[in-house]
Amino acid sequence: MKQLVRMFLLIFIVSFALMYVVSTLNSTQGYSGKNTLTIYNWGDYIDPDLIKQFEKESGIKVIYQTFDSNEAMMTKIAQGGTTFDVAVPSEYAISKMKEENLLLPLDHSKLPNLKYINPRFMDLSFDKKNTYSIPYFWGTVGIVYNPDMLDGKKPTSWNDLWDENLRNQILLVDGAREVIGMGLNSLHYSLNDTNEEHLQEAKQKLSTLTPNVKAIVGDEIKMLLANEEAAVGVVWSGDASEIMSENEKLDYVVPEEGSNLWFDNMVIPKTAKNLEGAHQFINFMLEPEHAAQNAEYVGYSTPNEKALEYLPEEIAGDERFYPDPEMTKKLEVYENLGKRMLSHYNELFLEFKMHKK
Repeated sequence: MKQLVRMFLLIFIVSFALMYVVSTLNSTQGYSGKNTLTIYNWGDYIDPDLIKQFEKESGIKVIYQTFDSNEAMMTKIAQGGTTFDVAVPSEYAISKMKEENLLLPLDHSKLPNLKYINPRFMDLSFDKKNTYSIPYFWGTVGIVYNPDMLDGKKPTSWNDLWDENLRNQILLVDGAREVIGMGLNSLHYSLNDTNEEHLQEAKQKLSTLTPNVKAIVGDEIKMLLANEEAAVGVVWSGDASEIMSENEKLDYVVPEEGSNLWFDNMVIPKTAKNLEGAHQFINFMLEPEHAAQNAEYVGYSTPNEKALEYLPEEIAGDERFYPDPEMTKKLEVYENLGKRMLSHYNELFLEFKMHKK
């Protein structure tokens, strides 16, 4: 009996010692909640050098994880199994995350660099007073085109995509809101339209586009357009910038009927364990020089007004990616249409894809 007690005692002591060692190692190597910051972002959506600089300046170790869709990101945060201190959702996802109580309010007093954000990108419908989110990047949805493959023609309207000369020459991004929105905009309807007659009209019109559609694709759209596998692509502006850097023949235009004005914002999920570090990181990314460096690396438009002074003129002065306020008046932010209507948009998009096949 005594031997059994000694054995249990020994096991307890060894277990306690191991726990202490692990705890000490975690603390000294930056793996405790206080010394670690877990960031959840889109892939290739930050300059890695900025992460290294933040770690060096703050003494906080960054764990960087990526997602490929707002839906995947929201699901993982809602499940709560993983701690995320900062995430970068899009505007409609932010609206939904607020509804589902997945976000923590921000302490603006800890974000002095917020003053550098252009006021026209603040206090928007999806997060009034920026209670939960801070702009990270913004952009548009538009048309990348190859003038050489279009005999020098420049598309200016969504309706130009229905030109019979574009048979099998269009690549579409694989997104329900983008494609259904394109159909709605081509009819001069809002891309947030919920009128069933208008949605069916857009679906019918899109079905007549299928002879011109070569493929509906994901990230590979960038490589395909750069390699001149198609004359035209419907893409996000940041992807357009990247594509054009690979092939200087290509150009980008936002159609005259209007399009999507999208935002990806930094938020602090409800799962956060390092609130101080999260605010520190957000403020670090709002530093104008850091925002400029990040914009130049990623290729998307920065909402940081002061950062434009640190960007080359060919970037900051490019109205294709930094359209003037008059143009942005024609653009719409995606609204959270609710589960039922979003499912309906997805169904319409799936039917379009099946019709394409």
